Amino acid sequence: MDSNAVLIAAVSGRALAASARRGGFAPLVVDVFGDQDTLAAAAAHVRVEPLNGYRISADALFAAFETLAQAHEPCGAVCGTGFEDRPDLLERIAQRWGLVGNSAATVQRIKDPLAFAQLCRDCGVPHPEISLTRPADMSGWLAKRTGGAGGVHIRPAADDHDRNFYFQRRVAGVPVSALLLADGRRALVLGFSRQWSSATPSRPFRYGGAAQPARLGVDIERAMTTAIDRLVAAAALVGLNSADFLLDGEDFQLLEINPRPGATVDIFEPPGGSLFAMHVAACRGALPETPPVYDGARAGAIVYADQAIAAVPEMDWPDWTADRPVAGSAVAAGGPLCTVFAGAPTAEAAQAQVERRAAAIMAELNARRT
Repeated sequence: MDSNAVLIAAVSGRALAASARRGGFAPLVVDVFGDQDTLAAAAAHVRVEPLNGYRISADALFAAFETLAQAHEPCGAVCGTGFEDRPDLLERIAQRWGLVGNSAATVQRIKDPLAFAQLCRDCGVPHPEISLTRPADMSGWLAKRTGGAGGVHIRPAADDHDRNFYFQRRVAGVPVSALLLADGRRALVLGFSRQWSSATPSRPFRYGGAAQPARLGVDIERAMTTAIDRLVAAAALVGLNSADFLLDGEDFQLLEINPRPGATVDIFEPPGGSLFAMHVAACRGALPETPPVYDGARAGAIVYADQAIAAVPEMDWPDWTADRPVAGSAVAAGGPLCTVFAGAPTAEAAQAQVERRAAAIMAELNARRT
């Protein structure tokens, strides 16, 4: 077995691959984009054609893993975004390769709306009311796809949702997310970030970006951290996870837990360190005593294509970009083009900077296309 070779599967594997490389691992990556910087970070890579909604088929994933492992014996598999609603597939991966992350049973419990609501009640954590049946008055409700990610699946409740949707009562508040590390018994909150949407008429809650640190009062931060501690102990979470809250003054409600490394890995990557290495260690029971210390604030945002791009032109991508598509790649209208980052003294300034940089990337792209 290669102690440093590790399989990585995600819709986009770049962030995990880059962090794995910084942590001394040889990342063997399967994803649906095959971006320039993913290829540069990976020790080996297989790009798979996605099914509907960037979904990786089980057959394609297992074939890719077998290909990648031919010259290695990986120490396990880390699954990022794209598997929250597929516990059966996670169990198959665990049996064949070993899963470095939450078990299939844990993911199923955390992403099952009724089970998660009960977990919150058992732990005394405020959580919006949910329903598996359509409310009589849908004006105060949202519809969410079970196991969905990235906000693209969330919309105002209506009559046309299929059986994979459930309903969550709308609550007021500002989106705040905690990135946490867990060893199955204890949690270490690495930091809080504020998140924002990149809304479209059909996707009003599409994830836009995040900035850290979120400015929180001492009491509310302590209360949210206590809630996380209870949930981690009750659900036996391991590795990197994120908890999404809505914060309304001194009150909060927990919307969901994402039981895998998520969208804020980049902006919480410690100076000179590796969140991926910390994830692997935590899954093996080793949790740091204190979180990393970050200098200033960081923000990251996804740049979405405002129209279909038949072939991305050759571009001199700035060093503050990531997920850079290979020249000639097609990008669907509304699809992710790249990610931009910024650092600043405050989270507000970092967010403003990434928004300017996102606009600059689109302007440069449009200029080259015309």
